Amino acid sequence: MEDKKIRVAITHGDTNGVGYEVIFKAFEDPAMLELCTPIIYGSPKVASYHAKTLGMEPQLSIINFAKEARDGRLNLLTTFSEEVKIDLGIATPEAGEAAKTALDRALADFKEDAFDVLVTAPIAKNSIRGFDGHTSYITRNLDEDKHGLTILVSDNLRVALVTNNVSLKDVAETINQQKIVEKAKIFHEALRRDFSLSNPRIAVLALNPRGGEDGVLGDEEQEIIRPAVEELAKQSIQAFGPYPADDFFGDGSYAQFDGVLAMYHDQGQTPFKALTSISDDKGVRVTAGLSLVRTAPAHGACFNLAGLGRMEGDSMRHAIFEAIDIFRHRREYDAPLANPLPKLYHEKRDDSEKVRFNVPHEKKKEERGERREEREETTE
Repeated sequence: MEDKKIRVAITHGDTNGVGYEVIFKAFEDPAMLELCTPIIYGSPKVASYHAKTLGMEPQLSIINFAKEARDGRLNLLTTFSEEVKIDLGIATPEAGEAAKTALDRALADFKEDAFDVLVTAPIAKNSIRGFDGHTSYITRNLDEDKHGLTILVSDNLRVALVTNNVSLKDVAETINQQKIVEKAKIFHEALRRDFSLSNPRIAVLALNPRGGEDGVLGDEEQEIIRPAVEELAKQSIQAFGPYPADDFFGDGSYAQFDGVLAMYHDQGQTPFKALTSISDDKGVRVTAGLSLVRTAPAHGACFNLAGLGRMEGDSMRHAIFEAIDIFRHRREYDAPLANPLPKLYHEKRDDSEKVRFNVPHEKKKEERGERREEREETTE
């Protein structure tokens, strides 16, 4: 198992976006094929179109099933053979359907243990009817009894969202104490299991402007967020806050924490993208809390750059690195739990068998004293 390369499934994303470009450029580095076995879920015809437009010549091995993937090759699994009209830079239902088809095939293959981790190229969510994001869609298809959580990850910042893709006017009504506690617990477990942090510190942001500053709290901070933080503390989770978002990011307080829990989309996404842009960092999206390890570049389909050859492959490469790291961290975290110590007694034995392990300490001392007196009398 240790010598086997990790199998990385990569969906091609929106066929009118930059998915193929960032995938091709990520694997321009030959070392990538030494690190993992990639399986691109897409279309040879669409891939050929993008390669020709970009003036690139990726060496693709066309396969029909994931089990046919070979090490040392950029494997392209054919998810559909129909012609797809390519309108670079334009979001269309046809391109959205092509993205969804590739994702559906990948999820079906994961159920058959055909690969280890999934990396998704960017999509245009509005091009797919009824599609509310990768995290929700994957959760419904694989882990209906679980709750996925999107985490934005860079070298020095991890941001999770209590609400995602919710209109700003609806955020206050959407958040509640239970939801904050639930998301924070998933976040905490991911920081431990996926990122190998033994005792992570989580900062919880306020909802209102200046909320939490100088002890002044708004209604949501007093009635929802602070009680949620106190509840997390009772469950031995190091959560702190609420902190006003502007000063928290502006003065660099985020550097003192292992993770930041934001209340809504722009509160977490905007500072994350601003900070990663300033530092030239390559952000990655991670879906936590599910059986499947899924990551993605932090950028979107970038229709304004599609076909121009101006995208870099660094974000896709970092998404692949992150997926591999998380897979390994989970394996290391779970290994000690695979073989727990056996119980001192079997549950099927009668109570008399249990009793001998529950003799009070003082009673044991008395019994040892009586046996010693009997030996002394015998000796005399």
